[in-house]
Amino acid sequence: MSVPQIAKKEQGFRVTLEKRGTTPYLIHFLVPVSSVVAALLVGAIFLKATGHSPLEIYAMMFNGAFGSMYGISETIVKAIPLMLTGLGVSIAFRMLLWNIGAEGQLYMGAFAASWVALFAPDMPGYIMLPLMFIAGFLGGALWGLLPAIPRAFLGVNETITTLMLNYVAILWVDYLVYGPWKDPKGFNFPLTAPFRDSASLPTFGNSRVHLGLLFALAAVVIVYVLLKHTRWGYEIRIIGESQNAARYAGMNIGKNILLVMLLSGGLAGLAGMAEVSGITHRLQHGISSGYGYTAIIIAWLSKLNPWAIIIVSFLFGGLLVGGFSIQTSGLPSATVFMLQGLILFFVLGGEILTRYRIKLQRGRK
Repeated sequence: MSVPQIAKKEQGFRVTLEKRGTTPYLIHFLVPVSSVVAALLVGAIFLKATGHSPLEIYAMMFNGAFGSMYGISETIVKAIPLMLTGLGVSIAFRMLLWNIGAEGQLYMGAFAASWVALFAPDMPGYIMLPLMFIAGFLGGALWGLLPAIPRAFLGVNETITTLMLNYVAILWVDYLVYGPWKDPKGFNFPLTAPFRDSASLPTFGNSRVHLGLLFALAAVVIVYVLLKHTRWGYEIRIIGESQNAARYAGMNIGKNILLVMLLSGGLAGLAGMAEVSGITHRLQHGISSGYGYTAIIIAWLSKLNPWAIIIVSFLFGGLLVGGFSIQTSGLPSATVFMLQGLILFFVLGGEILTRYRIKLQRGRK
């Protein structure tokens, strides 16, 4: 008679994800912070593998961006276009419109503002600057409207169209500065003739921080009021949460798509106007350091909060400025863009934790 063999069942654990009913405010704070920390840790591994001390490199970046009044002022200069483009894409993202075209909208705003400065140079500043402001906003707004029309009426995915229009806008500006708008006295460099003083934004003290900072801060206030205290902002939030519910409530989704993309592109266009009028004082090749793409990271890291965008834009401005400081150590400034990509990767991954909670369940193997 054979002895029965009893199979021993081992206890184990299963990891499951459970959808959250509500997300605690602490999670909204911890996920972005931990995403940045994780990105810096992975960046440190890369730096160590290339024979550099991560602590020394990060300290060099911090001192370059925040260790002097000059560094802080340059950080603010970089934060201005990041703030405006970050605000622009955050409005679109809030309605689940994936505007990846802020870079092109910035370029078209810079083009439109430059057109005013170059072809009406004799206007006084009190007329010139408001016209450049309006032209910059309209240039970006119309470029944002182009992908909004097929999205609103035909359901064409705006992710691809906004992304492709970036290249159209960049190449259009390149055509102008290499061709018909090229400065004949510019020693063959791809740039236009310099603007008159009347087309230049005033600066604060001896720094390069210009009036565009007030544009950006005012835009934060306006966007906050629009989203939180107006009927239109309420409609944007409802459409972003559920288009079916919005449609049932009688909201015009197509009209809101057009209006949101107009405002989103217009804010990015203002960033372009601020760059040509406040920094370069002419239209030139490569006028943006990828501000429109960095804006996507800023919007997500800020959780689409206009007030948080101010802080995150300042920190990312410091990241850009610090990138120039590390070149003396033999690292390219492009290291900064690697860190930005890591931050975006971890921020998007961290979104799982804001929507779901991790649960350990006891099970049997």
